[in-house]
Amino acid sequence: MITATTPKGERRRQALVAAAAELLLEGGFDAVRHRSVATRADLPLASTTYYFESLEDLIARAVEFSGTAELEAMRRRIGDVTHRRRGPEATVELIVDLMVGTEGPDEFARGRLIARYERSVASARHPELREVQLRLRAQLEDLVADVLRRSDRMVRTDQLRRLVAVVDGAVVAALAESDPQPRRTARAALLELIDVIAPPTPQPLLASQSMPPAMPQQPSRHRTLD
Repeated sequence: MITATTPKGERRRQALVAAAAELLLEGGFDAVRHRSVATRADLPLASTTYYFESLEDLIARAVEFSGTAELEAMRRRIGDVTHRRRGPEATVELIVDLMVGTEGPDEFARGRLIARYERSVASARHPELREVQLRLRAQLEDLVADVLRRSDRMVRTDQLRRLVAVVDGAVVAALAESDPQPRRTARAALLELIDVIAPPTPQPLLASQSMPPAMPQQPSRHRTLD
């Protein structure tokens, strides 16, 4: 790869990455080829090999581009979440909204969800994707931790990874069904575990609760003299 040192070169390089990201979303890894990327970006075929060391390098940059865009959208959604103590149902709704999406038949959102898990599985076979995927996953875990803190819940690293794994497993299982309901499946799976994985933070005792109860007053044994 020759580094795009000029503004024009950087614009071309970014156009190729964006085109590859679109093709990934639409057709998966098989859809990303030198010619298809160049055609989508409306650039010469030679530009795909001029700016990238290999097709795998181009795909890795496209994966990072797509993942980063998703994370930025998630950060914007979290910015509207107020900090208050939430019960299990409300907390799970926020997490599922973040990781899976909101209710409603949205084919674009479903395609984006499928593409996310395709990227995750592909990283197991392609070392050039693994580092990218690990960085994206770490950022996702940070966002989920932020949601938990805003819901006044405890955040523990090992349990945080477990939470993300529960949602991931539920979504992958649901996407393989004849009538996919990934949000519903993820919500049901997480609702059973949320108070174990991320229990509410202990509330401080009030002053009246921390003081021992007053002893009952004993009647006086002395007679009152007339």
